[in-house]
Amino acid sequence: MKTAIIILAAGMSSRMGKTKQLLPYKHTTLLGWTVEQVINISNTEVICVTGANQQEVEESISEQDLTFVYNAQYKEGLSSSIRAGINYITSKNFEKVLIILADQPFVTKNYLKDIISKSNDYPDKIIASNYGKRIGVPALFPQKYYQHLITISGDKGAKELLNKFSDTIFKMPEVNLIDIDTQEEYKQYAL
Repeated sequence: MKTAIIILAAGMSSRMGKTKQLLPYKHTTLLGWTVEQVINISNTEVICVTGANQQEVEESISEQDLTFVYNAQYKEGLSSSIRAGINYITSKNFEKVLIILADQPFVTKNYLKDIISKSNDYPDKIIASNYGKRIGVPALFPQKYYQHLITISGDKGAKELLNKFSDTIFKMPEVNLIDIDTQEEYKQYAL
């Protein structure tokens, strides 16, 4: 069974002051880099959830083999994008979903493949990234959690759900996967 990979790229980038997904990174953009990391992982389908600046964001990666899902409620925050992505994949029979952000340049293809591999070893567990004192995305959820993912709200994304089901989570080895939210972080980590 295929794994759905949902890239969350709908945000308004309010703390950044400009469209964060389209900021230059290496030979592409932050979003372009994220797409490059996932696009050729075998047995997956990539879904990119867009919202704010939809046209520019979609055009920037339109040559890639992925599906766009527009989140009309993007102003409600990250959880609305997760709901939009999950609503799209529920009828498609994916046995698991890997949720990633468009603004984590240190996330690599190999790291994501490791998460998917762990999910094969522990098919009933959520596989989450380990940030030391907290867990987060990228995170992979088996199909039985879809019903919970479509009920989350606010701008906290999957955090509440990860905390609620902490006893059923496999934590990946600790990593430092910065997400870029401000000009300062962009200058420090991405330039």
